[in-house]
Amino acid sequence: MIDEAQELATQVGVTRACEVLTVPRSSFYRPKRTVSSTRQRPTPARALSPDQRLEVRETLNSDRFCDQVPRQVWARLLDEGRHLCSWRTMDRILEAFSEVRERRNQRRHPLYSAPELMTTAPNQVWSWDISKLRGPGKGLYFYLYVILDLFSRYVVGWMVAARERAELAQELIETTCQRQDVAPEQLTLHADRGAPMTARSMSELLVNLGVVKSHSRPHVCNDNPYSEAQFKTLKYRPDFPDRFGSLPDARAWCQSFFPWYNEEHYHSGLGLLTPTTVHYGQHPSVHRQRQEVLDAAFAAHPERFVGGRPTVQPLPTAVWINPPKVQEDTPEKDSLNSSVKVSQRP
Repeated sequence: MIDEAQELATQVGVTRACEVLTVPRSSFYRPKRTVSSTRQRPTPARALSPDQRLEVRETLNSDRFCDQVPRQVWARLLDEGRHLCSWRTMDRILEAFSEVRERRNQRRHPLYSAPELMTTAPNQVWSWDISKLRGPGKGLYFYLYVILDLFSRYVVGWMVAARERAELAQELIETTCQRQDVAPEQLTLHADRGAPMTARSMSELLVNLGVVKSHSRPHVCNDNPYSEAQFKTLKYRPDFPDRFGSLPDARAWCQSFFPWYNEEHYHSGLGLLTPTTVHYGQHPSVHRQRQEVLDAAFAAHPERFVGGRPTVQPLPTAVWINPPKVQEDTPEKDSLNSSVKVSQRP
């Protein structure tokens, strides 16, 4: 419509052409304004040359002036008998190079990659953490150290102490490795970045034991999910007290909890098997027994099983911390695969 108005305007004039075609005169002139606005503006004669702009930028970013704003630099140079340009021009030059906010060479936080750990059998990957237990008074705590096997969810070692110390954790880890007969280069030990976990003495112990260490990213709570889930199971038990009267009380309660957790707790992430059953390889016989019971129930009352012959829930073949994302053709599939934590047998 604008093109037709422009053609007609050469014959009857702009006003008449706009009236006939019902085109606003502002729309008629707008394309011309757009074209004119895209034209490159001529460089004013008073503008700084490229070499002068470079000199200003190097002066502002020098070790002497890198921590001062342009106004301060401008005043300092005037007192020294130099004038490069106005301080507003200094601001514009810095803005052109995205250097307005910070020009100092500051220390940056390192980039931490997400830990990607996979286990397909017991005693390949352990995670450990320390949780506080309330003591008899305000500000009094006891500290629960727990080492968990990722594949079987079996608590391979635990301890309640009055202090959070790296030496206590080292003793627990070394004793647990001996009890589980862990060979060098067999195990990866994952933890967060607490002081006992990152202590130099802890790193030296793991090197001596031939254990590979792994750490969560700072301030990322879901990089150690299995230990956190185990602590939640512990603290949500009906008989978990609000406070423990003494250190022996806390140890006594844990002495009854961990046997229940390992031997009687049917874990939803293990196909409703107990951690002890999986950790010590007893799950094949348990699966066979469960399948026999299901087959007998199906043979007696097939009408009750509308989905057909029931099968035992399989045990996961691999357990991950931060599984790598699988690239798919559609974003829907990619979003589903990125949330998978456990792979199962078909």
